[in-house]
Amino acid sequence: MATMSTAAPPAETATADIASDPMFLDEQAALEAAAFPLSEAELIERAKAFLYYGQGVEKPELLDESFIFMGPFVGGADGLPKDAYVKAVGGFDIKLAFPDLEPRFHHFRADPLDPGRVWFTSQASGTDNGAGFLGNKPTGKRFDTPPQACSLKFDASGLAIKYTIGHVMERSIGNTGGLGGIFGPAYAIGKPLPFPEANPWKPSKRYKLLMLVGQLLTWLNERKAKA
Repeated sequence: MATMSTAAPPAETATADIASDPMFLDEQAALEAAAFPLSEAELIERAKAFLYYGQGVEKPELLDESFIFMGPFVGGADGLPKDAYVKAVGGFDIKLAFPDLEPRFHHFRADPLDPGRVWFTSQASGTDNGAGFLGNKPTGKRFDTPPQACSLKFDASGLAIKYTIGHVMERSIGNTGGLGGIFGPAYAIGKPLPFPEANPWKPSKRYKLLMLVGQLLTWLNERKAKA
């Protein structure tokens, strides 16, 4: 027979203390203090328009001339400039390979610490039953990516100046080996790209050695504590 808990609920004062602790940023106050010309709703509206129009490729006028694109590896240290981005993305239609592609963009919100930036999440899925991915024959296999952090940053006039994608938030979700971007689908359908960055993470020999040393020290400390 189940017994009912007699533990008293947390006091209201304790809850209030937690909520007001300075470790938690007052997001609304930070957004108001930034005084960015565009509201959070307007920024989100522009981000969704950018995504709707082929991630800006179908309407390059949505991009400022200073626009750059950055992925975890794509674009290098300085990012891919506007012209190169439009040509690269415009010449690559992933829906031809995955006709049922669902980017599943969600959780749009303004960054309270970086005025003009909108963060959102993508958790994409699709089936390799189209024209073939990256020159390969269709496999019929499905991919499901982990949640990926993405962002769009706008200038005061509302033009996009930076686009970031593919930063995996939880690598154990999905079937892409913890990979995002186009690396994830390629791995999931059994056609991984031939370089380390496009494959699931593996610890280096130095990292393995470091872990072994850490385990040894832990074991020695436990023996010393028992002595």
